[in-house]
Amino acid sequence: MINFALLGAGRIGKMHAKIISDHSEANLQYVYDVNNEFTLQVAKDNNAEVANSPKEAVNHKDVDAILIASATPTHTEFLIMANEANKPVLCEKPIDLDINKVNECRDKIAGSSNLIQIGFNRRFDNSHAKVQQAYVNGEIGTLEKIIITSRDPAPPGLDYLNAAGGFFRDTTIHDFDLSRFILGEDPIIEISAFGDNLFDENAKKANDFDTAMFILKSKSGVLIHINNSRRAVYGYDQRVEIFGSKGMMISNNQTPTSVEK
Repeated sequence: MINFALLGAGRIGKMHAKIISDHSEANLQYVYDVNNEFTLQVAKDNNAEVANSPKEAVNHKDVDAILIASATPTHTEFLIMANEANKPVLCEKPIDLDINKVNECRDKIAGSSNLIQIGFNRRFDNSHAKVQQAYVNGEIGTLEKIIITSRDPAPPGLDYLNAAGGFFRDTTIHDFDLSRFILGEDPIIEISAFGDNLFDENAKKANDFDTAMFILKSKSGVLIHINNSRRAVYGYDQRVEIFGSKGMMISNNQTPTSVEK
């Protein structure tokens, strides 16, 4: 049984808490959030203990692993704290909105023997992973195009948007990571980005986008098209297509039936 400490009990923290609690080999031991109301509710819902500080949660002898789902500005501090406690950690993205702080954090944890993972989950989607493996195995020949559709079911609230760092770093960052995962060692050398506010008043108030499209180009000449939206009335829309000299492979949405509308 792996005992977790959860730092951050907001929207994504609640989801992680439930996933941990539902797993037969995991246990949510401690919860900490600056919002005490959030802490108490998540602890109650998942039969966990309340920590009075992040250090208390991280350093407790019964805690085996740390999950960081707190506000972005706290991520580097908590990553370093978990690493100094010699405990494996999963941290939600982004590490920070300031690249200098990201680099400082990287330097401080460099060479660590601890398992440190950032929450880029798309590459672990079973269908997406099979598409990538098919390319690696040469099944589609020379890769020419990658097309990624990534749309959320509904936009988040204004408080979240004000702290998220903008559409690109909050949402598209997953698709940038997925593109790099598929491409392997082939680096991105060009990018064009277009965004607009088409429907969400909260995004407009936050001076952010709710819709975006991107064209990227890799060093070998592969073209990548990413299209994003904060809203898809039919639910999560996560699709990937890779196209090459020998054919095409598609990772479609996982649905209860094959009926399309």
